[in-house]
Amino acid sequence: MKERLTREVIAMRAARELFDGAVVNLGIGIPTLVSSFVPEGIEVTYHTENGALGFGPVVTAEEFAEKADVDLVNAGGQYITPLPGMCFFHHADSFLMVRGGHIDITMLGVIEVSEKGDLANWMFPGRGVGNIGGGMDLAFNAKRVICLTEHTTKDGKPKVVKQCSIPLTAPECVDLIITDVAVLEVTREGLVLREIAPGWTLGDVQAITEPQLKVAPDLKEIEL
Repeated sequence: MKERLTREVIAMRAARELFDGAVVNLGIGIPTLVSSFVPEGIEVTYHTENGALGFGPVVTAEEFAEKADVDLVNAGGQYITPLPGMCFFHHADSFLMVRGGHIDITMLGVIEVSEKGDLANWMFPGRGVGNIGGGMDLAFNAKRVICLTEHTTKDGKPKVVKQCSIPLTAPECVDLIITDVAVLEVTREGLVLREIAPGWTLGDVQAITEPQLKVAPDLKEIEL
């Protein structure tokens, strides 16, 4: 079995999509790890739906005793690092920021994502219940939506599909998909394979991807 990228490496690759001055919202799961890998020289402003702006990275287990504050959490309930100048507000105001188009980049987890960029990430198959949170607002209104995910489920089924089989978070909203084997760009002509994990081939990636992939002329290995 070919080696796949770890969740941390997926986050490291995703951090390359950040730019200086960006207002960024990081979803639950792999996206929260991105805050630990912001490239040197780049400063971003983090936003969370429960009402905070301008905080630092998620507090790691090693930092917990020193930095954790039970009153400072993100929308996923993770402790966040305070920074000078950070501010707090009602969650209704926080959602106004999202709906007003003030979030430059949101990075979200995936249950399924289609070749058209449809996103499904709030209801797990078979459970009958889900957690919408701020996902729908972010997917519809953020200027750029980047999905971070393993390429397949634990039982090997594709998560990048022709058509989502579970309730959508938002249709045709995803711009970029970063997985543990590939970087895929969503275009009007379909999914374009831009980068590929070391040791993997187009055939390997296509075998675990439902839609037919188009290959970028400058296809390269994933770089960090």
